[in-house]
Amino acid sequence: MEKFTTLTGIAAPLPLVNIDTDMIIPKQYLKTIQRTGLGKGLFDEMRYDDKGNEIADFVLNQPAYRQAEILVAGDNFGCGSSREHAPWALMDFGIRCVISTSFADIFYNNCFKNGILPVVLPQDAVDYLMEDARRGANARIAVDLEAQTVTASDGTAFHFEIDAFKKHCLLNGLDDIALTLEKVSAIDTFETRTKTLYPWV
Repeated sequence: MEKFTTLTGIAAPLPLVNIDTDMIIPKQYLKTIQRTGLGKGLFDEMRYDDKGNEIADFVLNQPAYRQAEILVAGDNFGCGSSREHAPWALMDFGIRCVISTSFADIFYNNCFKNGILPVVLPQDAVDYLMEDARRGANARIAVDLEAQTVTASDGTAFHFEIDAFKKHCLLNGLDDIALTLEKVSAIDTFETRTKTLYPWV
């Protein structure tokens, strides 16, 4: 998993509440277990019309936001079903950080397991960053995980809280598999000892 330390990038404003995982990546994309290639389906029903043509006024189709790495969204982001394809699609598109006032629990935890930082901030801070993001590609937002700050393009900084273990994992690029492999020496020792003590097992 890619480490997350600092990020300075274009932020796309998406001022909608209750964006569920089906809106993030519709069910027809769930046939794959590959983590790549899902970026094209991100927000499919909002990005494309019935013929597959881009809807020009959707934020990620606008020239200023095609390279967005940060998403500033409304309350309760990632609600709905627990599909892990949702963070996969965000990551594949290039979104490394989502800022909102709240997230659905399963989506929130899945973000950390896939290298995405979900930042929870008060409504006034999200409103400020949403307005900043509306300025387009010239207004870049900076996110510093170590310092736990989000800084608007004018230098206004907001502090966010984060679980210490989740922070450690993201800073070091540790998903569940990598965390297990950190203990491989202890696992090998246990297995060797078990074979000696209980050879019939």
